[in-house]
Amino acid sequence: MNVLIHRGASEIGGTCIQLSTENTTLLLDLGLPLSNESNSIDVSNLKPDAVLISHPHQDHFGLIDLLAPDIPVYIGELGKRLIDATRVLLGKELHSNDFHHFQSWQPFRLGDFTVTPYLVDHSAVDAYGFLIEADGKRIFYSGDFRAHGRKAKLFDSMVGKPLKDIDLLFLEGTMIQRDNSEFPNESDVEKKIFETIRHQENISFLIFSSQNIDRVVSAYRACLHARKTLVIDIYTAWVLEQLKLVSDSTPNMEWDLVRVYSSHGHDEKLKEHPDFFGDFRKRVYKYRVTKEELTASSADFLYLGKMSSFKIIDLYRGAKPVNVIYSQWLGYLAVSNDNFYGAEAMASYRSDPQVHFVYAHTSGHATVEDLKAYAKAMNPKMLVPVHTEHGALFAQNFQNVTQITDGERFLL
Repeated sequence: MNVLIHRGASEIGGTCIQLSTENTTLLLDLGLPLSNESNSIDVSNLKPDAVLISHPHQDHFGLIDLLAPDIPVYIGELGKRLIDATRVLLGKELHSNDFHHFQSWQPFRLGDFTVTPYLVDHSAVDAYGFLIEADGKRIFYSGDFRAHGRKAKLFDSMVGKPLKDIDLLFLEGTMIQRDNSEFPNESDVEKKIFETIRHQENISFLIFSSQNIDRVVSAYRACLHARKTLVIDIYTAWVLEQLKLVSDSTPNMEWDLVRVYSSHGHDEKLKEHPDFFGDFRKRVYKYRVTKEELTASSADFLYLGKMSSFKIIDLYRGAKPVNVIYSQWLGYLAVSNDNFYGAEAMASYRSDPQVHFVYAHTSGHATVEDLKAYAKAMNPKMLVPVHTEHGALFAQNFQNVTQITDGERFLL
């Protein structure tokens, strides 16, 4: 089997790995880079037989629209729904790719390859690692994962009953030189949110990714204890509606102390796409909160938003400080490109006297200790670092490490 890392051997995000047999070529992810200085990929020259998408984060699927539309793209069904919702609410056309879905732990064939997806604990829903078998070889691609989220049992299961005879493990290393000790798990994040909002005198904003369902749960639990109302936007409300199809334990707009705030733009998108949203538009009106209600009793609310939500934050800055609870990787605030609209404004709040800037975040990626446990359990014949800026550090922490550079082909 031929292996080629197009991108991901020396950076976080923009991952794309190619596996080829004599008859079949697969791509593992086709992500949008997080940095403008990333190595470029000429996607138009990639002609795989299929693409596997590990989860619906842009840095893993963001370049699929550059593929020829007849190339099959395999992704979890829930992940595809969330990608579609983002496109619709942003006023963009849906992807024209030839999408197919898979089920966790259910093998399927792609030419010479047999692929088995494994659901993992990550800060995105519907995230997977893949066992890929062909030519008598067994490769496992970890995707992005962690052991300290609310789905930690998925990690425990993988480590407790590991796959055997793995020839090559592509292991993500986002946290290989980062520390997660300030907020080791979601319970610590929840506690910080509660401490911030319980005696607030003005509205609080929690800045996060709407696909981080663990964070929604943490925010909701904090609101319950503080007797505050959780305010979500239309996209988050739609995400939670999709989660209802697979889980009855996730907060949604119908739960007590949850309200929905909708901008005019989102209202218009709901009207324009009745076939996509079904009866959601009619039902969401029952749980609306207006700008006037937010203003009249601002101290009663915790508003969940994205970095691009900074304009609504500015409406509430005044004599009583606004709490801005930043609940993402701090490094995003230093990133300068179009993919991080609002990062500059968010960074400025850290020194704004009208803003009480609070950091409360636990990583979506495995710590070094958990990576070690994972690698030890898998016991691969070869371990290749990916999704990391510090591949050279792997040899100090793991056995059987082979560091491969972007663009380097090798035969397994």
